[in-house]
Amino acid sequence: MSTSHVTTHVLDTGSGRPAKDVPASLHRLEDAGWTRIAEGMTDSDGRVKELGPARLPSGTYRLTFDTGTYFAASGTEAFYPEVTLTFSVGSEEHYHVPLLLSPFAYSTYRGS
Repeated sequence: MSTSHVTTHVLDTGSGRPAKDVPASLHRLEDAGWTRIAEGMTDSDGRVKELGPARLPSGTYRLTFDTGTYFAASGTEAFYPEVTLTFSVGSEEHYHVPLLLSPFAYSTYRGS
């Protein structure tokens, strides 16, 4: 399969390692609300490379990460059990949306 139009990478900044086995889902904003497009799980490198189709129409999308499941597996309680990132897709070839994660904080940026 070709790389998805949207990819993500989750890094656990508390441990300094990729966040493996984080459930992630991609949604698109439609007239009737949010529609799920795809879901996946981060691999051993913390990446989801196949999250939806190779092309998406322009619009508003969101990535939702089940961070509570990830931290529970390591015996850590998460202050943010879910992280949702909303962003716009236009005419770019690829959108990479990384998540930097710790039990009590998170940040994101437009990756390459």
